[in-house]
Amino acid sequence: MASLLIREMLAQDRPRERLVELGADALRNAELIAILLRTGMKGVSAIQIAELLLQKFGSLDSLARASLKELSQVKGIGRDKAIALKSAFTLAQRMAKEMRGEAPMLDTPERIAELLREENRFYEVETFQSVLLNTRRRLIRVEQISQGTLDTILVHPREVFRGAISANAAALIIVHNHPSGDPTPSEADIKATRDLIRAGQLLKIEVLDHVILGRATADRPKDYASLRELGYFYS
Repeated sequence: MASLLIREMLAQDRPRERLVELGADALRNAELIAILLRTGMKGVSAIQIAELLLQKFGSLDSLARASLKELSQVKGIGRDKAIALKSAFTLAQRMAKEMRGEAPMLDTPERIAELLREENRFYEVETFQSVLLNTRRRLIRVEQISQGTLDTILVHPREVFRGAISANAAALIIVHNHPSGDPTPSEADIKATRDLIRAGQLLKIEVLDHVILGRATADRPKDYASLRELGYFYS
Protein backbone atom coordinates (compact mmCIF):
# COMPACT_ATOMS: atom_id res chain seq x y z
CA MET A 1 0.00 0.00 0.00
CA ALA A 2 2.80 2.39 0.92
CA SER A 3 4.65 1.64 -2.33
CA LEU A 4 1.48 2.35 -4.34
CA LEU A 5 1.04 5.71 -2.61
CA ILE A 6 4.67 6.60 -3.32
CA ARG A 7 4.24 5.72 -7.00
CA GLU A 8 1.13 7.93 -7.21
CA MET A 9 2.98 10.84 -5.59
CA LEU A 10 5.92 10.42 -7.94
CA ALA A 11 3.55 10.34 -10.93
CA GLN A 12 2.09 13.71 -9.88
CA ASP A 13 5.61 15.15 -9.90
CA ARG A 14 6.31 13.85 -13.41
CA PRO A 15 3.89 15.83 -15.60
CA ARG A 16 5.96 15.28 -18.78
CA GLU A 17 5.58 11.53 -18.47
CA ARG A 18 1.87 11.90 -17.72
CA LEU A 19 1.43 14.07 -20.81
CA VAL A 20 3.12 11.46 -23.01
CA GLU A 21 1.07 8.67 -21.48
CA LEU A 22 -2.34 10.36 -21.14
CA GLY A 23 -2.27 13.39 -23.44
CA ALA A 24 -2.19 17.09 -22.58
CA ASP A 25 -5.94 17.35 -21.96
CA ALA A 26 -5.65 14.95 -19.02
CA LEU A 27 -3.28 17.22 -17.10
CA ARG A 28 -4.30 19.83 -14.55
CA ASN A 29 -3.39 23.47 -15.12
CA ALA A 30 -0.69 23.23 -12.46
CA GLU A 31 0.91 20.28 -14.25
CA LEU A 32 0.97 22.09 -17.59
CA ILE A 33 2.50 25.16 -15.98
CA ALA A 34 5.07 22.93 -14.21
CA ILE A 35 6.21 21.65 -17.62
CA LEU A 36 6.91 25.24 -18.66
CA LEU A 37 8.81 25.86 -15.42
CA ARG A 38 10.88 22.68 -16.00
CA THR A 39 12.46 22.60 -12.52
CA GLY A 40 11.56 23.53 -8.98
CA MET A 41 13.81 24.68 -6.20
CA LYS A 42 15.29 23.08 -3.10
CA GLY A 43 12.50 21.28 -1.26
CA VAL A 44 9.78 22.56 -3.62
CA SER A 45 8.72 20.84 -6.84
CA ALA A 46 7.78 22.60 -10.08
CA ILE A 47 4.16 21.56 -9.54
CA GLN A 48 4.12 23.11 -6.09
CA ILE A 49 5.48 26.36 -7.54
CA ALA A 50 2.80 26.20 -10.27
CA GLU A 51 0.13 25.77 -7.60
CA LEU A 52 1.52 28.81 -5.77
CA LEU A 53 1.21 30.80 -8.99
CA LEU A 54 -2.40 29.79 -9.52
CA GLN A 55 -3.22 30.50 -5.88
CA LYS A 56 -1.64 33.96 -6.01
CA PHE A 57 -3.22 35.09 -9.28
CA GLY A 58 -6.49 33.16 -8.89
CA SER A 59 -7.04 32.23 -12.53
CA LEU A 60 -5.25 31.59 -15.80
CA ASP A 61 -6.62 34.89 -17.06
CA SER A 62 -4.98 36.86 -14.24
CA LEU A 63 -1.80 34.83 -14.58
CA ALA A 64 -1.62 35.60 -18.30
CA ARG A 65 -2.04 39.32 -17.58
CA ALA A 66 0.71 39.40 -14.96
CA SER A 67 3.87 41.34 -15.75
CA LEU A 68 7.36 39.84 -15.67
CA LYS A 69 7.98 41.69 -12.41
CA GLU A 70 4.83 40.30 -10.79
CA LEU A 71 5.67 36.77 -11.91
CA SER A 72 9.23 37.04 -10.63
CA GLN A 73 7.98 38.00 -7.17
CA VAL A 74 6.52 34.51 -6.65
CA LYS A 75 8.87 32.24 -4.71
CA GLY A 76 10.64 29.89 -7.10
CA ILE A 77 9.99 32.02 -10.19
CA GLY A 78 13.10 33.76 -11.41
CA ARG A 79 13.64 35.84 -14.50
CA ASP A 80 13.98 32.87 -16.87
CA LYS A 81 10.83 31.12 -15.62
CA ALA A 82 8.87 34.37 -15.80
CA ILE A 83 10.02 34.84 -19.41
CA ALA A 84 9.00 31.26 -20.28
CA LEU A 85 5.51 31.81 -18.87
CA LYS A 86 5.06 35.15 -20.60
CA SER A 87 6.21 33.64 -23.90
CA ALA A 88 3.75 30.76 -23.59
CA PHE A 89 0.78 33.02 -22.90
CA THR A 90 1.75 35.37 -25.73
CA LEU A 91 1.95 32.43 -28.15
CA ALA A 92 -1.53 31.34 -27.02
CA GLN A 93 -2.79 34.86 -27.70
CA ARG A 94 -1.25 34.87 -31.19
CA MET A 95 -2.65 31.43 -31.93
CA ALA A 96 -6.12 32.68 -31.03
CA LYS A 97 -5.64 35.49 -33.57
CA GLU A 98 -4.46 33.05 -36.23
CA MET A 99 -7.44 30.76 -35.68
CA ARG A 100 -9.83 33.57 -36.43
CA GLY A 101 -9.06 33.12 -40.10
CA GLU A 102 -9.01 35.79 -42.76
CA ALA A 103 -11.61 38.49 -43.28
CA PRO A 104 -14.26 37.23 -40.83
CA MET A 105 -17.77 38.62 -41.03
CA LEU A 106 -18.35 40.89 -38.04
CA ASP A 107 -22.06 41.51 -37.91
CA THR A 108 -22.77 40.87 -34.20
CA PRO A 109 -21.23 42.09 -30.93
CA GLU A 110 -20.52 38.44 -30.05
CA ARG A 111 -18.24 38.14 -33.08
CA ILE A 112 -16.49 41.39 -32.23
CA ALA A 113 -15.88 40.16 -28.69
CA GLU A 114 -14.54 36.88 -30.03
CA LEU A 115 -12.21 38.74 -32.40
CA LEU A 116 -10.62 41.00 -29.78
CA ARG A 117 -11.17 39.28 -26.44
CA GLU A 118 -7.73 37.70 -26.08
CA GLU A 119 -5.81 40.77 -27.21
CA ASN A 120 -7.69 43.07 -24.83
CA ARG A 121 -7.29 40.69 -21.92
CA PHE A 122 -3.68 41.84 -21.55
CA TYR A 123 -4.30 45.60 -21.56
CA GLU A 124 -3.89 47.23 -18.16
CA VAL A 125 -5.36 50.59 -19.23
CA GLU A 126 -8.32 51.47 -21.41
CA THR A 127 -7.36 50.96 -25.04
CA PHE A 128 -9.50 52.29 -27.87
CA GLN A 129 -9.66 50.35 -31.15
CA SER A 130 -11.46 50.77 -34.43
CA VAL A 131 -12.60 47.70 -36.39
CA LEU A 132 -12.74 48.67 -40.06
CA LEU A 133 -15.22 46.83 -42.30
CA ASN A 134 -16.02 46.66 -46.00
CA THR A 135 -19.50 46.86 -47.53
CA ARG A 136 -20.09 43.17 -46.74
CA ARG A 137 -19.28 43.69 -43.05
CA ARG A 138 -16.03 41.77 -43.38
CA LEU A 139 -12.87 42.78 -41.58
CA ILE A 140 -10.38 45.06 -43.33
CA ARG A 141 -8.18 45.58 -40.28
CA VAL A 142 -8.18 46.58 -36.61
CA GLU A 143 -6.53 49.86 -35.69
CA GLN A 144 -5.41 50.87 -32.22
CA ILE A 145 -6.43 54.48 -31.77
CA SER A 146 -5.34 55.51 -28.28
CA GLN A 147 -4.71 54.42 -24.70
CA GLY A 148 -5.85 56.05 -21.51
CA THR A 149 -5.57 55.47 -17.77
CA LEU A 150 -7.13 52.69 -15.73
CA ASP A 151 -10.61 54.16 -16.20
CA THR A 152 -10.34 57.07 -18.64
CA ILE A 153 -9.70 57.28 -22.35
CA LEU A 154 -9.63 60.28 -24.63
CA VAL A 155 -10.41 59.90 -28.31
CA HIS A 156 -11.12 62.38 -31.09
CA PRO A 157 -13.25 61.55 -34.17
CA ARG A 158 -10.37 62.71 -36.38
CA GLU A 159 -8.17 59.89 -35.03
CA VAL A 160 -10.91 57.31 -35.49
CA PHE A 161 -11.87 58.17 -39.06
CA ARG A 162 -8.41 58.90 -40.46
CA GLY A 163 -7.66 55.17 -40.78
CA ALA A 164 -11.18 54.38 -41.99
CA ILE A 165 -10.86 56.87 -44.83
CA SER A 166 -7.43 55.60 -45.91
CA ALA A 167 -8.69 51.99 -45.84
CA ASN A 168 -11.79 52.94 -47.84
CA ALA A 169 -13.91 51.39 -45.09
CA ALA A 170 -17.68 51.41 -45.47
CA ALA A 171 -18.31 51.04 -41.76
CA LEU A 172 -16.58 50.63 -38.45
CA ILE A 173 -17.15 49.31 -34.96
CA ILE A 174 -15.66 51.03 -31.95
CA VAL A 175 -14.14 48.78 -29.29
CA HIS A 176 -12.46 49.45 -25.99
CA ASN A 177 -11.78 47.56 -22.80
CA HIS A 178 -12.58 48.20 -19.15
CA PRO A 179 -9.63 46.95 -17.06
CA SER A 180 -11.93 46.79 -14.02
CA GLY A 181 -13.72 43.89 -15.73
CA ASP A 182 -17.15 45.57 -15.68
CA PRO A 183 -18.17 46.39 -19.29
CA THR A 184 -21.02 48.71 -18.28
CA PRO A 185 -20.71 51.92 -20.35
CA SER A 186 -19.91 55.16 -18.54
CA GLU A 187 -21.46 58.53 -19.36
CA ALA A 188 -18.22 59.41 -21.14
CA ASP A 189 -18.49 56.22 -23.24
CA ILE A 190 -22.04 57.12 -24.25
CA LYS A 191 -21.14 60.72 -25.14
CA ALA A 192 -18.09 59.65 -27.17
CA THR A 193 -20.23 57.13 -29.04
CA ARG A 194 -22.83 59.71 -30.01
CA ASP A 195 -20.11 62.14 -31.16
CA LEU A 196 -18.60 59.42 -33.36
CA ILE A 197 -21.99 58.45 -34.80
CA ARG A 198 -22.57 62.06 -35.88
CA ALA A 199 -19.09 62.32 -37.37
CA GLY A 200 -19.61 59.08 -39.27
CA GLN A 201 -22.88 60.34 -40.72
CA LEU A 202 -21.09 63.39 -42.11
CA LEU A 203 -18.31 61.24 -43.61
CA LYS A 204 -20.69 58.55 -44.92
CA ILE A 205 -18.92 55.89 -42.81
CA GLU A 206 -21.44 54.09 -40.62
CA VAL A 207 -20.61 53.48 -36.98
CA LEU A 208 -22.31 50.14 -36.41
CA ASP A 209 -21.67 49.60 -32.71
CA HIS A 210 -19.50 50.36 -29.71
CA VAL A 211 -18.47 47.18 -27.88
CA ILE A 212 -16.90 47.38 -24.42
CA LEU A 213 -14.92 44.35 -23.29
CA GLY A 214 -14.62 43.26 -19.68
CA ARG A 215 -14.55 39.94 -17.88
CA ALA A 216 -17.36 37.49 -17.21
CA THR A 217 -18.39 36.65 -13.66
CA ALA A 218 -20.91 34.28 -12.10
CA ASP A 219 -23.42 37.15 -11.89
CA ARG A 220 -22.50 38.57 -15.31
CA PRO A 221 -21.99 35.74 -17.84
CA LYS A 222 -21.34 38.10 -20.78
CA ASP A 223 -17.89 39.69 -20.79
CA TYR A 224 -18.90 42.53 -23.09
CA ALA A 225 -21.54 45.21 -23.56
CA SER A 226 -22.92 46.50 -26.85
CA LEU A 227 -24.10 50.09 -26.81
CA ARG A 228 -26.34 49.34 -29.78
CA GLU A 229 -28.01 46.51 -27.90
CA LEU A 230 -28.39 48.81 -24.89
CA GLY A 231 -30.27 51.33 -27.05
CA TYR A 232 -27.72 54.13 -27.32
CA PHE A 233 -27.65 54.13 -31.15
CA TYR A 234 -30.08 56.03 -33.28
CA SER A 235 -32.40 53.97 -35.46
